[in-house]
Amino acid sequence: MSQLRSSMSRLRTLSSREVCSNVQLSSTIRRGARSFGSGTSGRAGGGLRSGVVLSASIIAGLGAALVYSQSNSVAHCDGAPALSVVDSYGRPWKPVDALEQDDPKNVMRIRMALWVKALQDHIVTSLEAIESSHPPGPLEVSPSTTGPKKFFRDAWIRPEGGEGSSCVLSGGRVFEKAGVNISIVHGKLPTPAQKAMKSEHADIPISEKPIPFWATGLSIVIHPRNPHVPTIHLNIRYFELERDDGSDEPLAWWFGGGTDLTPSYLDTDDVKYFHKTLKSACDAHNTKYWPKFKDWCDKYFYIPHRQESRGVGGIFFDDLNTSSPLNGSAKPTQDELFDFVKTMSGAFLPAYLPIVLKNKDKAWTDEERRWQLLRRGRYVEFNLGYDRGTKFGLATPGARIESILMSLPETARWEYQSDMGKPGTKEGELIDVLKKPREWA
Repeated sequence: MSQLRSSMSRLRTLSSREVCSNVQLSSTIRRGARSFGSGTSGRAGGGLRSGVVLSASIIAGLGAALVYSQSNSVAHCDGAPALSVVDSYGRPWKPVDALEQDDPKNVMRIRMALWVKALQDHIVTSLEAIESSHPPGPLEVSPSTTGPKKFFRDAWIRPEGGEGSSCVLSGGRVFEKAGVNISIVHGKLPTPAQKAMKSEHADIPISEKPIPFWATGLSIVIHPRNPHVPTIHLNIRYFELERDDGSDEPLAWWFGGGTDLTPSYLDTDDVKYFHKTLKSACDAHNTKYWPKFKDWCDKYFYIPHRQESRGVGGIFFDDLNTSSPLNGSAKPTQDELFDFVKTMSGAFLPAYLPIVLKNKDKAWTDEERRWQLLRRGRYVEFNLGYDRGTKFGLATPGARIESILMSLPETARWEYQSDMGKPGTKEGELIDVLKKPREWA
């Protein structure tokens, strides 16, 4: 943990006014939305218990990061200063300008769209700063790793309605591959999909006409080059079904998301730090969230044919709305749930960057690199074999395949009956944890 303290002390303070200006929605989204005017916030949600696959897959592989709440729910982690006063290589943990621009009078689909647009740039710029500050290493002789890398920003338009932006960095000094993607789409939900949702939510009327939907999402996946720096994933999404009478009141809505850490080598201090940061973010809003979301994450990111987890977990949730049983006895408003989503996703930088800074300069061996690539093979197996959003997206005609497969590492490895990972080795220590998930916070 002392190394994490040192990493945190390397993060400089900076005026929060220098970030995220000129955040606005494109004309494409304006044309696609039925209403960008005022709407009531904190509306009671139609509790859809279904649609996990549908809503997640509509925005699969696409997204950016949201923000850390500006409320009094600032997390204080062991060895870390208050997150409200530290920044990441010249970037605050939270884009204050974007926070100030959030207008509660707007409908939630617009507020969420503004968040993901602002935070995508915020996260991308932070990661680029770390990448550019890292000195050249022995791999620099390779053409694929010459010089500090920047994200390739690929904006796209969805003909059926909406837009997105896929930001991908490849061949970097610190980040071998990283993707920070957003998706803001809308369209019509056909009757068969309505029936699929109704099986879990009887209140939804079945219409012979398609029902308008709106889906906003972000997705971050980072595969570092150093085997001692873990891979990380973050996903946030908002989905709503709209009424066809022109009303701003949605027929149903919910939030979903999650984040998990996937190390190649186990550092218990790093894992505890990561989990404590997420627990602090959850507890600031509802103490019921952490144990439920942590357990859900352990179960979701599991590879049955390997009988092991993809990584050391984190949190995962879906179908989160006012009436969700995930809230326990609480009945949070839509605004309050949005605050949680901002807090949870805003914990991304403070939960991960200290771990990156602590480990990115460590020396590694060819054997450690080999093990890292074998673990990435497991990552590929889960994403292509079990991740619901990825599977659905690949099976959907017209899906944007490049964005869906953004989550895959640039390199991976499979060996027939590999001799690595045996008990009593560093690699075996990780396998033991992956087969028997622990309580870290």
